[in-house]
Amino acid sequence: PGLPPQQECLRPARPPYSYSALIAMAIHSAPGRRRTLSQIYQYVAENFPFYKKSKAGWQNSIRHNLSLNDCFKKVPRDEDDPGKGNYWTLDPNCEKMFDNGNFRRRRKRR
Repeated sequence: PGLPPQQECLRPARPPYSYSALIAMAIHSAPGRRRTLSQIYQYVAENFPFYKKSKAGWQNSIRHNLSLNDCFKKVPRDEDDPGKGNYWTLDPNCEKMFDNGNFRRRRKRR
């Protein structure tokens, strides 16, 4: 809103993925299939320009999904792994939710 029409089309389009799917993609792509919160933010911003430019609270939505979605499990750091925060992993029971790497939003059945 408020951008001149010629700049409106320069804005990257919102990806067709839910926040849960973005988190799952970040975790899947990581060595050991685990990432810290800041690593998840970094993955999303680097791979989806929409979120790099947007300050619309997407990081809050990522945190919200991690804490409320049972598919994401918090794993404490090992004693010999210095740094801030826990790791997040994907519950093995939820792997089928993203069948064959399909992370697109699912249409609700009627």
